Amino acid sequence: MMTATDTNAMDDSPRYSFWAKAAPLLRKADALFRKTAEFLAPVADFLARYWVASAFFSSGLTKTTTGSFTLFGHAFNYPLSLLPTESTFTLFEYEYQVPLLPSTLAAYMGTAAELLLPVFLLLGIGTRYAALALFVFNIVAVISYPDLMAAGLAQHQVWGLLLLITMCHGPGKLSVDYLINRFIRR
Repeated sequence: MMTATDTNAMDDSPRYSFWAKAAPLLRKADALFRKTAEFLAPVADFLARYWVASAFFSSGLTKTTTGSFTLFGHAFNYPLSLLPTESTFTLFEYEYQVPLLPSTLAAYMGTAAELLLPVFLLLGIGTRYAALALFVFNIVAVISYPDLMAAGLAQHQVWGLLLLITMCHGPGKLSVDYLINRFIRR
């Protein structure tokens, strides 16, 4: 027969709190979240590089000329050149105020930088150096164009942040740099 003290002893059995019951589920959810984030990190790294590269490359395309050349009586068209257009030279002479460089040299260097560095950034070749060069280029672009509106400044800030993250974090697994590093380690 049960006495009153036995009944009280049964009532004193350990009761699990809500948090004690939820903790294992939260640990499993956290582990799943971390694995998913780890899986998606290379994609996020690539998309950040793509975002910035496309912005700078598109800008570079507006500064170049398309054309053609004739060889043996046949005209060959080329989609772009690293050579700036006359309007680009005019922009660098009258609109952009690039410090320390003559406007013609700035036009050539700016156009080449906007066309070559984004390709390296996108493919992940010398990624940290390409990101550093574009980061500096981005700062010079903001300084050189005094009529930059708030929306344009905000875009440059986002690009600068993405470039800074790429410089600090590296290109990620979806890059030529990663493949080269992996090959060298073998």
